[in-house]
Amino acid sequence: MDNALFSRRRAERFAQLLDEANGGRRHHVRSRDDDRLAPLVTLGRHLGANPPAAEVDPEFRTGLRAMLLATATREGVGTPAAARPAEKAASSRGSLLPAVTARRARARGAILIGIAAGAVAVSGISAASENAVPGDALYGMKRGTERAQLALTSSDISRGQLFLDFARTRLAEAATLRGNPSGYSAVLDDMDADTRQGVRVLTGAAAQRSDPAALAAVDAFLTDQRRSLSALEGRGSRIDRVRTSESLALLESVAERADAMRAAIACGGALTVTSDTLGPIPAVCS
Repeated sequence: MDNALFSRRRAERFAQLLDEANGGRRHHVRSRDDDRLAPLVTLGRHLGANPPAAEVDPEFRTGLRAMLLATATREGVGTPAAARPAEKAASSRGSLLPAVTARRARARGAILIGIAAGAVAVSGISAASENAVPGDALYGMKRGTERAQLALTSSDISRGQLFLDFARTRLAEAATLRGNPSGYSAVLDDMDADTRQGVRVLTGAAAQRSDPAALAAVDAFLTDQRRSLSALEGRGSRIDRVRTSESLALLESVAERADAMRAAIACGGALTVTSDTLGPIPAVCS
């Protein structure tokens, strides 16, 4: 989980958006974080209406409690005003400051509660829907959890890796849908979309940094994905086999792009200003 999400600014904005979504007072501001927090707000509303019944691992619960207690101690949540000299001194400067401080303390407490509820809920959802496949009641919740994971991730490289992990998950789901042409094809469509998205983010990161390190995740993905997808190539109906070959062709294109990007970085070649579904198009080294 990316701790950057829980900076005070983003956490308080998340609380505002969730409050608005549940009918609370609208805040007449728009934050640059709103689009990335939107999936979490949707998930939060869904959780409120359909709380998961999955059990939380005891070790996770214990670790979460320790983290929250440490954060509460650091932030002063629940500490009497008399025990906080800085706040006591501030009170002498006017009657407004204690009220402001109290509101901030309540906000911190609400944020901590939100973090705890969100962490436990997402953990429960993941446990309950981990093995769900298209057509299962929990499949929509599984995909919602994936969107929440993306919203929690601020690093380009981590975000790209997540998309590739989702592509692996789609392939595992597709393996259970042989003999269902429409379902199999739809899952591979989603898999290919995740593949393109992940590769585009990672090749973009490599180009921006002029560093091929981000491409290591692409290489590892290709090794596993080619092997697993090739195992399905000769199975199922003719339509299934044709559809599988299309996804294998995409993996070949990904491999070619990664090699070209690595070569361009190694020779110091400039990247073109154009790009496609797999990210920046590297110039050919002279």
